[in-house]
Amino acid sequence: MSQITSKYPIKKISEVEYRIEADAKPGMNVPVVIYADENLLKKMLTDRTIDQGVNVAHLPGIYKHVSILPDGHEGYGFPIGGVAATDAETGVISPGGVGYDINCGVRLLQTNLKEKDVRPRLKQILSELYRAIPSGLGSKGQVRLSQNQLNDALRDGVKWAIDAGYGNEKDAEYCEENGRMKGADPNKVSPTAKSRGMPQLGSLGSGNHFLEIQVADKIVDKKAAERFGVKEEGQVTVMIHTGSRGLGYQVCSDYLKVIEAAAHKYNIHLPDRELACAPNTSKEAQDYRAAMAAALNYAWSNRQMITHWTRKVLEKVFNMSEEDIGLRLIYDVAHNIAKFEEHDIDGVKRKVVVHRKGATRAFPPGSSDIPSNYRDIGQPVLLPGSMGTASWVLLGAQKSMDLSFGSTAHGAGRMMSRAAAIRRYRADAVKRDLERKGIFVQSASWKGIVEEAPGAYKDVDAVAEVSHKVGIATKVVRLRPIGVVKG
Repeated sequence: MSQITSKYPIKKISEVEYRIEADAKPGMNVPVVIYADENLLKKMLTDRTIDQGVNVAHLPGIYKHVSILPDGHEGYGFPIGGVAATDAETGVISPGGVGYDINCGVRLLQTNLKEKDVRPRLKQILSELYRAIPSGLGSKGQVRLSQNQLNDALRDGVKWAIDAGYGNEKDAEYCEENGRMKGADPNKVSPTAKSRGMPQLGSLGSGNHFLEIQVADKIVDKKAAERFGVKEEGQVTVMIHTGSRGLGYQVCSDYLKVIEAAAHKYNIHLPDRELACAPNTSKEAQDYRAAMAAALNYAWSNRQMITHWTRKVLEKVFNMSEEDIGLRLIYDVAHNIAKFEEHDIDGVKRKVVVHRKGATRAFPPGSSDIPSNYRDIGQPVLLPGSMGTASWVLLGAQKSMDLSFGSTAHGAGRMMSRAAAIRRYRADAVKRDLERKGIFVQSASWKGIVEEAPGAYKDVDAVAEVSHKVGIATKVVRLRPIGVVKG
């Protein structure tokens, strides 16, 4: 087999799989496996992606290998697009393996509308959505919560939102974890985090978060697409991509200090302080998990409220009922998360903590953790692009359990930093280019447009293709944007 040499010996296993053995650096406990084509790998070699993957392999109690997914790029501690599993008893949890935007995630709504129905009203739809759903850095939601209401949202997630009138019972069924992570304890969330989260619930936020009106432009797996409610090309979908806002960021920031102190306390030494971790059985780890679960629930509540207002806007614009328009939730999946799961380790079922940092769960057919309606075909996997580039719906596959702890990529992945994008692009030029392609953008700021310019991201089609070829999640339908609301 051919070998690519970088700082570490990288062995080519196939055209979409590379491997760094566990003897590449002293202290590694497992190999690093990279799922990428040659172009995507070359990009990873220009930043710290590979270094960070090698460092993750030092974690105590880590199993099998570290997975770097095709959208992999440099992050905090873990690479974004990194997956690792540690033993539930003898292993550790690392906030760097979850990230600051806890449960940054994506949900997809099916509609009965066609592009020809939406095009004449597209600018009106975007304008109404922009008014209904606060967006941008520091944006505040429509709802003013009491302390008790916030605590209920942190504890109950989507269930709280539905009980408060934002959606219906079916919505919870089509969310990862039914939109409610057990074990959440609002008392483990700091007053500072709560004060940041209180005014922001029900807002889109900034950065790569968006609400998109999309059109199915290529159906690859007709059976799966029909099951998900996408029956023909030209059908309109709505994608919502956001997370836990300032609350999640503060939870991560608060617990990084706690976990760094714990790493010293428990005499854990790692090659990068950003990988600070604590034993899974320690009080520090248990407290972090309880606070993280609360932030997860906040994010699911947030996306649920945005879904509700999206439905109301489309009902108003088209003067039709929600049922007639469709607006059924296809699925909601988290990107930044760590949780207990059971996985096969060398033929033995073990309880592990799976860290998915910029990675999407991709469970196969038969899993009891996915909605009963999808159980015979597999979990919907959502890969958002950036404005101007396509998104993909994939299907979880059995190989994901063997190769990546039931995970695949979470999107296109950045090609350049936000600062580099600001230097390279102009907002008016980006908007003109998008409008020439029939894509209209409503944004809170020029900065939000240039930072998220399509050229700042990798080719999402290439990312989906690698996932498909590796067999960890297979292609179902490609969605192209026609209207984008940005923070």
